[in-house]
Amino acid sequence: MSHFTTILTQIRDVEALEAACTELGVELLRDTDARGFADSARHGELVVRLQGPYDIAANRPAPTEPYELTTDWWNGHVEREVGPNYGRLLQLYGVHKTMREAAKKHLRVTRRQETDGSIKLTLAA
Repeated sequence: MSHFTTILTQIRDVEALEAACTELGVELLRDTDARGFADSARHGELVVRLQGPYDIAANRPAPTEPYELTTDWWNGHVEREVGPNYGRLLQLYGVHKTMREAAKKHLRVTRRQETDGSIKLTLAA
């Protein structure tokens, strides 16, 4: 029985995703299988290899569409590492994507971690 659940995201920048994974202390692999409950697996164009027993597979329905993230949420293993509904992973992806886009426009970025866990970015010319 598969426990994998898919969520559509707006992930389009693989380098920003890779930077987010690095910050979380996990690895982004290409063209491999994501681990799930009871030795089940889901193939991914990209796979976030987590430290626990399950991983996250990222696939696009079509080459121009954003990645869908699929994982096995059973027993909270994935949630502990990346947050509920991928919250911390997606937050850091957004941070790194913003920083990459700001650099293209030659903007200076200041990053500050807030006490509530949010991240504040300030962009300046």
